[in-house]
Amino acid sequence: MRPVKIPELDGMDFDQLSELAAQNPDLFESLRRQAIDEVIGKAPPAQQLRLRCMQWRIDQERRRSSSALGACIRISRMMWENVAGRGGLLDHLDQVRQSLVGGQGALAQ
Repeated sequence: MRPVKIPELDGMDFDQLSELAAQNPDLFESLRRQAIDEVIGKAPPAQQLRLRCMQWRIDQERRRSSSALGACIRISRMMWENVAGRGGLLDHLDQVRQSLVGGQGALAQ
């Protein structure tokens, strides 16, 4: 997937975005949403629904948190559950490995 440029955000660094979020949170949120929607819109159609569902979950974790740090921790935990938790990426990779080599056991072995 090629990079997506959002004209309003193009060229803004972290400090500028942070200042925008502090001075005009509604505008920042609108630009954030626009950037996310454009990236999802450029994904292959077969992946767009999954990406929208994932973004909805991320947004819910942000809403449930009382602080930005709390949201970051919640989202990080969610990511690790999808990687290392039951039915996560590591489980799927182990299944692929087992089907290729006919072996048994965990990926870490």
